[in-house]
Parts: sequence; structure tokens; C-alpha cells
Amino acid sequence: MSNPATPPRSLAEALRARDDASLAALLRSRPDLVTPVPGDLTQLATRAGTRASVLRALERLDLFVLQTAQALAVAADPASYDELLGLMAGDAGDRAVAAALPDALATLREQALVWGGDDRLRLVRTAREVLAPTPQHPSPTGLGPTVREATAGMSPGRIQEIVTAAGLPSTHDSVSAVAALSALFTDRARTAALLSGAPAESREVLARLVWGPPYGQVTPEPAAHLRWLLDRGLLLPTAPGTVVLPREVALHLRAGRAHRAPEAVPPPVEPAATHPAQVVDATAAGQAYTALATVEDLLKDWDEGGPTVLRAGGLSVRDLKRTAVALDVSEPVAAFWVELAYAAGLLASDGEADERYAATPAYDEWLELPPAERWARLAEAWLTATRTPGLVGGRDTKDRTLAALGPGLDRSVAPEVRRRVLGLLAALPEGTAPDLDSVLARLRWERPLRGPVGGPVGAPEREGGRPRGGEEDLRSRIARWTPAEAELLGVTGRGALSAHGRALIGASGAARAATAAPAPSGRRRPDGGPGASGQAEGGPTDRGRGAGGPADSGRGAGGPADGPGDKLPAHHRRRPPVPSEPLAPAERAAAGAVAAGLLAPLLPEPLDHVLLQADLTAVAPGPLERPLADTLGVLADVESKGGATVYRFTPASVRRALDAGRTAADLHAFLAAHSRTPVPQPLTYLVDDVARKHGRLRVGAASAYVRCDDDALLNEILADRRSAALRLRRLAPTVLAAQADPATLLEGLRAMGYAPAAESAEGDVLIARAHAHRTPHRTAPEPVPDGPPVPDATLLTAAIRAIRAGDLAATTPRRPTGAATAGGDLPRTSSAETLATMQAAVLTGEALWIGYVNAEGAASQRVIAPIRVEGGFVTAYDHTADEVRTYPLHRVTGVAELAAD
Repeated sequence: MSNPATPPRSLAEALRARDDASLAALLRSRPDLVTPVPGDLTQLATRAGTRASVLRALERLDLFVLQTAQALAVAADPASYDELLGLMAGDAGDRAVAAALPDALATLREQALVWGGDDRLRLVRTAREVLAPTPQHPSPTGLGPTVREATAGMSPGRIQEIVTAAGLPSTHDSVSAVAALSALFTDRARTAALLSGAPAESREVLARLVWGPPYGQVTPEPAAHLRWLLDRGLLLPTAPGTVVLPREVALHLRAGRAHRAPEAVPPPVEPAATHPAQVVDATAAGQAYTALATVEDLLKDWDEGGPTVLRAGGLSVRDLKRTAVALDVSEPVAAFWVELAYAAGLLASDGEADERYAATPAYDEWLELPPAERWARLAEAWLTATRTPGLVGGRDTKDRTLAALGPGLDRSVAPEVRRRVLGLLAALPEGTAPDLDSVLARLRWERPLRGPVGGPVGAPEREGGRPRGGEEDLRSRIARWTPAEAELLGVTGRGALSAHGRALIGASGAARAATAAPAPSGRRRPDGGPGASGQAEGGPTDRGRGAGGPADSGRGAGGPADGPGDKLPAHHRRRPPVPSEPLAPAERAAAGAVAAGLLAPLLPEPLDHVLLQADLTAVAPGPLERPLADTLGVLADVESKGGATVYRFTPASVRRALDAGRTAADLHAFLAAHSRTPVPQPLTYLVDDVARKHGRLRVGAASAYVRCDDDALLNEILADRRSAALRLRRLAPTVLAAQADPATLLEGLRAMGYAPAAESAEGDVLIARAHAHRTPHRTAPEPVPDGPPVPDATLLTAAIRAIRAGDLAATTPRRPTGAATAGGDLPRTSSAETLATMQAAVLTGEALWIGYVNAEGAASQRVIAPIRVEGGFVTAYDHTADEVRTYPLHRVTGVAELAAD
């Protein structure tokens, strides 16, 4: 074990100095480190330094913490806190940067990206390699190599010439010459004196290179003002025709700042409009009911079997257009509703040979729920889905069109962005709609490395956190789609988050919205709860201490104090934002229930009546009760939707109701019972007229036949030229045979203006009811996770106990013995020696170090205290597993006694 009074010599030693709370914070902020559980702290440190893990951790840092890591990457290794502060705040000092830097450093320490005390800060080697400037990957700081790095391949004679031209005495070797030149450029007064004699053109060249990129091109015969810079080492050659501005010179010209504009304070989310909270809730509730109706209309349209599934999966462009026309929306909006129904498990492919999309059995269960609960199901599915409808119509990496319901639409970052956008809305006063550009700026500040798709970690400096070029990054695109989707779904109203929307994301309490911080970025929580860390490994005097330290007392949004050095105005404080991590399943269900309870009183009550009008229309002044809506949907066609739905009665729609088994008397009674106005005479005549003609012609299967008691009517059909395609011929005075199937014959006669009825083989009229096609049982699509899940408290406790126990076994001192091999290998002893040592340990109660190979052949080392040895087994308390276990002696490779201390 390392002495807490001595500085740690490695990341593993720094981790050993942490308490359990600090280790838990590390594993929570970097969940990939706990999958699988490391055997000891050395393995944990090794895994924390792998490139994949470091890149994942860097991607989840906010802009200021990332700028702090970038500054450490261009600083000396190790660097002091004062040197880091100088790089971040500059020679003049920046009050906001100085106040925010301890918190940023604590975040880097908590995530094991930085270790060491304030006098010896070390960036993890892999992070330094990723963030340090190279010719292939320029640093976002815009700095170039140091003088020592730039002169590595330069001849000793040329180095001495530069030293002499810079006014320094010559040295005996290149190493001391480079050191003298570096000391000159890091001395502000001497460098200023040297630059005071520079020509104006030379100073202009330095001004163009100072903020990066630091590289420039020169001709074989440079101009005089360039030669002046090259002779004094203010520009150094790196390749033929290429020169670079040394890092020390650039820092002098920048007044010591590594970044042009350190962004210590997150950009605020600006309000765009303010509405009364009641108006917002009412608007959102109205749109929520429209969302339910739209999903029902979609699946009702596909009730008898929807569009076919493309061979590559998904919905064809033609079918998407047809769906958009049926729903009376644009194609992107239609894609949203289709994907939402799929994400909620209400829609799937039927899996048959002629594969089609259809409603699932879960849809029928969903229809039986109260409206508010149905909405909560849809909203929860949208919030957690990784499928991104906004990508429909775009192109994948192979330049193939992305189809609705097809593959390639999953984006694991989508749930996080949706929750974060809604969280930012929840942080605003009730009824406030945000300015979308300010929301995007805030998101770019919170996750700067998740910018341009596929962009490198060391991308050039961004102005204000904006990505390079004109291409908008994926997170920003999802953030732009989120408010529009939330408005369609009724989560927001007039751009502001509704009360039920706040409940949906678990931010209905004002205190939680103001104080909680997102665990993925590693921010410390002011309440010391999940996400808090203990003291950092640098010792009790560290400025960047963990969440339990005094620097965090009272820290939070709008709190009375933000630390001893933070006296900024309230609107400039680094307030922890609303949490963006997903809720646990139980919390999500509870939040959905609360949201449904808040929404239910705002939804309109279903009506049991319509208003019949003389122009053969019916007006539904609001949502109708389901039985009324279903019957009216068969009896009439929907003409328009909106605040009121208009239905139109036509001969075809009345015939459809008669085909479904209704009689004229049934229809008259239905209309009279559900109309607040008298039934218009034209509608009565329409029903009677269609009913009188309905069923006079009977169609059956011969291939098909037509029979009618009125032979004159059959003569009329035979004489009609439109019947030629049916190829009819008379079998009897009242029977015609056709060389077409019954369905084709029915459609042909109806197109000619007749009202035939299908009959069975027994001569009974067949009632034509819509067949509800359902898929087999299907589960909703699982979201694609964005990396390993955040471990819960139980897993963290077990993992830390196992890591501590394994570290104890790996680091416990052992007595020197010839049986134990060096280098951490398993001990090797004979069977007799193993048995004798075990029996002696039972008598003395001493602990032993053993090597053990399990049934799968995996070798491990353990520290045990033997209790009993008999029958070829040893029963012992295993310090590694923290429990009593029994081991076969033949699987023990060897045993060694532990040192007395």
C-alpha cells in the first residue's frame, strides 16, 4: 500500500489513495471501466488509460473541462496548478476562469484523466497523446511544438547560429543551447525586448500565426522579414518549405493563454417568447389528443394489412407518400408518426411470406387505456427511442436512401439529446419558449467533441463552440428536430414545456430542476448523492477536491455561494443543468403516471352526439366516443379534420354500412339517437334509396354468378357495354354467369351504379365487416445503447469490494521464498509443501497467498485465511471475495506466507 503522505507515482497509486465514494464516482462517470469488473486497481488504471476508454471519456466533457485538459496537454509534464492557471487565465488573469478552474480540475481528477497533487499535475498519457499538437492533428489550442521538439532534427551548428543571433552566449552542446533558447522565450521581458527590434512585416507574420494554425510556407530564399524571424528562432523549420511558430513564442504573444477564449461559463438559454402557463398546458393537451387521433387513424388505415415491407426493410417512398396523404400531413411528419407507433410497439411487420406492416396485439390493449395513459405510453417511447425519424429520406454511408421503419435509423445519442433539450426547457420559467440557437449553443458547449460526424478529437479551434464548416453535426440536428417532435406529441405547447412534459422527464420539482447535474459529464452533485466523489487523490490541500470538500458547500444553481473564489453574478455561475441521464424503469413508470395524471383533466371529454346538416354532412364538434366514432366511420367518409370533424354521407358510404350487416331501420335509429339536430330529409331519402337497391343483385361463386328475381334488370346489365369485361352469359332467366371472381364481379357492378350483395353457398347474404389484421406478438424495438449502461448502486458496491479485495491480494507483501516467483506470477510449491503450509496456517490463524486455477483454466491469486483442511479440500476465509469458500487442493498451484508487516 502507498503512503498517503507521499505523492503518487502512478495512476494506480492515485486510485489506491481514493475512498470508495470517489471510486464509485469514477465508475459511474466511466461505466466502460466496470465491464467486466477489473481484478485490482492496477487493472483499473490500465483500462482507464486505454485509447478507446479515454476517447469515450473526453467525448463526455464540457467545453471548459476539455479546454483545461487541452491546456495540460501543451503544458510541461508534470505541471503545477499555477502553471495551468496561467495557461487558462493568461498573464492578466481572468476572474471567471480562475473561479471555475478548480471545479474543472476536480472533474478531470474524478474521471481519472488527471492525477497527482497540485504541484505535480499529470494528464493520463493517452489523453496527452490525443490532445497534444502534432503536424497531422493540430491542437484546438492552435499551438505548435516546443522549441525542443521543433529543433530535434536540426544540426548543432545551426542551433548555435540561432542562439548567437538571439543575443545569447554560445554553448558547448545543443542540449544546453536549446534550453537557453527555451528560457529566453519563456521570459516575458527578454522576449519582449527581442521582438521590439522586429520589422513591422515580421510582427505581421507572427500575428497571423499566433492563434493557429502555427505552420506556414516559405520559399527557398525567404524574404528579409522572414529571414529575421528564422535567424532568431522565432520561426523554426520543420520540413523543406515549412516553418512553425514555437509554442513558447506563441504563448508570449498570447499573453500566456492557451486558448483564445476560454469558455468557463456555459452560454445561457435565451427566452424567445413567454406565454401564460395555462395557455401552454391547454395547447399541449390539445395537440396530445391530436397525436392520439393521428396514431389511431394511421393504424386504422392499415387495419386490413398495411404496406408491404421492402426487401431491404422499411417503407417505400410511394407508401410513405400515400400515408402522408391519408393523414393529411407532410412526408417527414408522416415518418415521425410511423416511427413513433413502431417505437411504442403498436406497429410491426407480420412476418408472412407477403410481408406487410400491421398493428400488433399491443395496439388493441393500448386502445383500451384511458387517453392520458395512451399518451404517456407514446411519450415515453419517443423519449427513450434511439430511432431518429428526421433521418428518413437521407443517405447512409453507402449512399442508400434511409427508409421509414427501415434499418440505419438508430442513433444512440438521440435519447440523451432529447432529454437534454427538454431539461433546458424545464430550467426556464414556466411558459417560456427558448431561442433554439441558444439551445444549440448550450449543447455544443456541453459536448464539444460530439460535433461534426466523424470529426477527429483534435479538430481545429471552434469559434464559440461551433463545429467547423457548414455541415451541422448530428447532435445539433437531433436538437433541432426535438422541439418540433415535442410540439407534435403535445409535450410542449407554443414552444414551452408543459406541466405534464416536466413530469415526463422527472423535472416537475423546481428544486431538482435547479440543482441536479448530469452524471455522464462527471459533474459533482451538490447534495453529495450519486455522482459525488470523495477527495481527489492529490491530498488534502488540492484545489480541485471532490464533491465532499468545502469548495462545494452550498454549490448549486442560484445557491448562496459557489465556493470561496466564485463571486460572479448569479447569471454567470456554472450552474449544474437539469439531468439528462435516463430514468430507471421504475422512475420512468412513476414519471409517466404523474404526467398522465396532469394531462387527464386537460383533455376534452368525448361526445355522444353529432350535428346532422341538410347537405348530407355531419359535424362532430369534438372527439367522439369510440363506439359512435367507429359506426360513423363506416356510415360516412371523413371530409375534413380540425377543431371539428366533418363527415359526408354518400351512396357508397351508406352501402358500406349495409354491407357490414346494418339495415335501413338500424341506420335511421342510429342517426336519430346521436344527432342533436333533426335528421335531414335528404339523408333519410339517401338511406332508404340505397337500402331499396341493396341486395337485389346477388353475387356468388361459379367462377361467379349473378342472380336476380327481376329478369329485366339482368337484361339491362347484359346490354350495358361496361359489362363486356365481366364476360357475362345467361344461364337461366334470373341467373347470369361470369368468367371473373366474385370480388371482381362485385366491384364491376358497383362501378356500373348497382348495389349488389355477396351471398354464401347456401344463398345467405354475406356481411362484409372489415377484417382487423394483426401481427403475431411483437415486442417494441430495443433502443441501441450509447455505450455500457451506468451501473446501479448495488453493482458499484460489489465491484468496488471486489476491486479492493483483488488489490489487497496483489499488493500484500509476501515473505521471500524460493517457491514464489517474481513479477507477480502465481506461487509454485509442491503438493506436500502446500498441504503442510495450509495445516500450519490453520493452527496459527495466519493468512496465506495462494495461486488458484479454476475449472475453466483461469488462473488467479488470492489471500486466504485457512479454517479447515480435510478430504483434499481447504475451507478458508477468502479476503479477495470477502467470504468463506472451499477450494480443492489439487487446483492450488502454490502457497506463500505473507510478510509480518
